[in-house]
Amino acid sequence: MKRHSTWLRPLLALCALLLPFAAPAAPTAPEAERLLVLSYHDIRDDVARKGDPDLYAVSTQNFAAHLDWLDGQGYHPVSLSQVIEASKGGRPLPPRPVLLTFDDGLRSVYTRVFPLLQAYGYPALVAVVTDWVDLPAGRTVDYGPRPFTRDDFLTWAQIREMQESGLVEIASHTNDLHHGVLSNPQGNSTPAAVTRIYDPATKRYETEDQYLARIRSDLERSVQLIRTHTGRAPRAIVWPYAAYNSVISRIADSLGMTVSFDLEGRNTPVQPDLHGMARLLVTGNPTVVELANILRSDPDPVRIRALQIDLDAVYDDDPAQIERNLDALVERVKKIGPNRIFLQAFADPDGNGSADALYFPNRFMPMRADLYNRVAWQLRTRAGAEVYAWLPVLGYEPADPRQREEWAIRSPEADGIFRLDFTRPEVRRFIAGIYEDLAANSYMDGLLFHDDAYLRDVELPQFLPGQTEARTQALIDFTLELRDAAQRWRPKLKMVRNLYARPVLEPESQAWFAQRLDMFNHAYDYTALMAMPWMEGARDPERWLDRLVEAVRVHDPELRQTVFELQTVDWNRRQPIPGKRLKAQTRRLIAQGVRHLAWYPDDFIADRPSTADARAALSARTFPYAEE
Repeated sequence: MKRHSTWLRPLLALCALLLPFAAPAAPTAPEAERLLVLSYHDIRDDVARKGDPDLYAVSTQNFAAHLDWLDGQGYHPVSLSQVIEASKGGRPLPPRPVLLTFDDGLRSVYTRVFPLLQAYGYPALVAVVTDWVDLPAGRTVDYGPRPFTRDDFLTWAQIREMQESGLVEIASHTNDLHHGVLSNPQGNSTPAAVTRIYDPATKRYETEDQYLARIRSDLERSVQLIRTHTGRAPRAIVWPYAAYNSVISRIADSLGMTVSFDLEGRNTPVQPDLHGMARLLVTGNPTVVELANILRSDPDPVRIRALQIDLDAVYDDDPAQIERNLDALVERVKKIGPNRIFLQAFADPDGNGSADALYFPNRFMPMRADLYNRVAWQLRTRAGAEVYAWLPVLGYEPADPRQREEWAIRSPEADGIFRLDFTRPEVRRFIAGIYEDLAANSYMDGLLFHDDAYLRDVELPQFLPGQTEARTQALIDFTLELRDAAQRWRPKLKMVRNLYARPVLEPESQAWFAQRLDMFNHAYDYTALMAMPWMEGARDPERWLDRLVEAVRVHDPELRQTVFELQTVDWNRRQPIPGKRLKAQTRRLIAQGVRHLAWYPDDFIADRPSTADARAALSARTFPYAEE
């Protein structure tokens, strides 16, 4: 993993702050079978106690103290071979197993780490970028705080010596994928392993075949170099920047690298599938006390603070105005400090709730502009928020009039969103392909399924009268298909789905929506409940919200999965809700135990609600302060 190049430093600094405190994985295995994996990089004698230019460097003194503390606390360092054996049902791992990993193939692994491993008798996994080993004289690598030369990286002779000791196993960190590549016409660079490269000369992206051929060639080269110089092919791959997908994972599998690591969480149950194993990224040169506090404390539970953003408001016919709008959005998000952005990935210029076009390259609908990926990446790297792609489930308006006519849901309701009949196989392929193309061409942490995913009891006659739960489940199953299509290119996506308030307050109205909170909470990570009293015609909005909280508790007693999404505009009167009232509503909800809050729309152009009010209401910071 990690760094060099300025394009990824903001993202990686954010990961360093967030990942050690991410929510632990669900308890799927006994403690003795859960593996703690620590991810280190450079180990130097001269690392500053705080504020070192290299966030990923750990001092030799602190690293030695880490090893001593692990030994004293009953941790048992294990080798990759032991992990693989245990995963196949062989000898189980000892209590409190820990795997030490070192990324990038830095010289300090030989000069500082290896002597300590020998002294303690601890095994480790060293992941090398083979293109950086025995770096030619005169060539440098932009490695964060300064350009690194051949003296900063391992040599093949040093790698052989460590491997022959029996303590160190060598993994691939790819041959030459530890950098960014051009990902869109606006000039963004994103991780080479997961990006279809954009060629400004031809104004085209890599095809899927070209992309996969590039990845295969790189991994084959890495495996060949490691085998040639050490006599053993690698069994594990550490994807640079923890960026990978299921398709390139299968390429790695075919080359013998059936174990892989990312940076989500801190430990993993040892089971037959060893893909995407969690690692704790060690950053900020922690003392042994600080490391102990991280490992001993339960991470704080996530409390979502989200803005739902219209990409239609960023778009403009003038590219220069798009850039000004994007800067305004990013600066506002930085000042407010939410931890989630629900970002529109479809174009709806007529505001009817269905997609006329898309904001990413795809095979199925017009692309209004190649905009989603750029905005999502800027929000992630510059503003530090996780980005969830917000897309319709059924609400697409095909450019082909014949398809539009044949595929439409026939409804007697004139005021509904235009939707496609998802029971038709050709429609399922059409929409799943859109989700796959989004994931293949764009950055995202999760998906927000739009509020178009409803089904009236008078629609789609193949569902018999009274089959309300069957219609609800059919829509859920379809969204899971869409998730699977996206996860081909973006693994471990979180899922959120919009839910109207009426099925919660009036359960009998499920027949009119095919939506139900308990079924949603079983299927998705979170449900974004449209807590919008003015939209529902409530005479007393605050009392209406109180009733909604109590109704939600019936299905979500601790309010762990329900995001209360407020409205910032009274669309009936076309007036904004005063910021003071929105702040009071968020405080009222929090006082009743609500954990997760969002609102829509967020007018970043007109600064409505004001940045000060938005920061007070929806900042995820411990203390929402104004950043100068």
